[in-house]
Amino acid sequence: MEEKAYAKLNLTLDVLGKREDGYHDLQMVMQSISLHDTVTLTEGEGPGVRAVSNLQYLPTGEHNLAVKAALRFWAALGREPECLDISLDKHIPVCAGMAGGSSDAAAVLRALNRRAGSPFSPTELARIGEQVGSDVPYCVLGGTALAEGRGEILTPLPSLPSCWIVVCKPDFPISTPELFARIDGVKLRCRPDTAGVREALEAGDLEGVARRMYNVFEDVLPQPYRGRVEELKQLLIQNGALGANMSGSGPTAFGLFREEGQARRAYQAILPHCKDTFLCQTV
Repeated sequence: MEEKAYAKLNLTLDVLGKREDGYHDLQMVMQSISLHDTVTLTEGEGPGVRAVSNLQYLPTGEHNLAVKAALRFWAALGREPECLDISLDKHIPVCAGMAGGSSDAAAVLRALNRRAGSPFSPTELARIGEQVGSDVPYCVLGGTALAEGRGEILTPLPSLPSCWIVVCKPDFPISTPELFARIDGVKLRCRPDTAGVREALEAGDLEGVARRMYNVFEDVLPQPYRGRVEELKQLLIQNGALGANMSGSGPTAFGLFREEGQARRAYQAILPHCKDTFLCQTV
């Protein structure tokens, strides 16, 4: 079985505070985009569940979220794990703030559920995904949604108006735990207008969404990473983006474009400055 695993972007990301359980309460508007991995499930040649990928450094066992998702699916069914090989054709950059691993896990859940005759509703499948990772419930459902709590409390929103997106992933990783530690120690200067983004989505106002995009993690990025992300955002704006933002804990920057031609021109202009640049659409 084959399933597409779509990347996600954060139109907004707000950290509301740290909880007693050590997690943080978040409020995020999320969007699926056409950039995707391809997940293929085949009957395993040996015992257990194993993942293989075109990226040789990814784990093959339970530390891979796709494997973990398969095991949680069978546990929810009350069955012993089957022999399964999971092939991951990766195109979503790793450690990019686009939920590549979570999206792979969600694709495994959807494919196994379909193969089993759909014993779980999409909402029930998303709850299984909570046991795998905070972004997995959203990735199970996709589309445009408000994510709260750790990311598992989801409210569907009106779809982002169809548009083109240029995505730029700089060639350095960002430590998510480090950013959370930094954000706990500062008073945030500004926060995203989440309510305004929701109103703009209700009105089908793409420009209104683009103007209000914001991610509080940008305020606590260590230098020179912060400067590089800001540079890419400015390149996107200078090349016609309606608005630009950083996704997740970074370092990926992206811009929204109404017209395909303008997005393609921006993609060509930015590619020499950032080799991992992608031309995408909303899903």
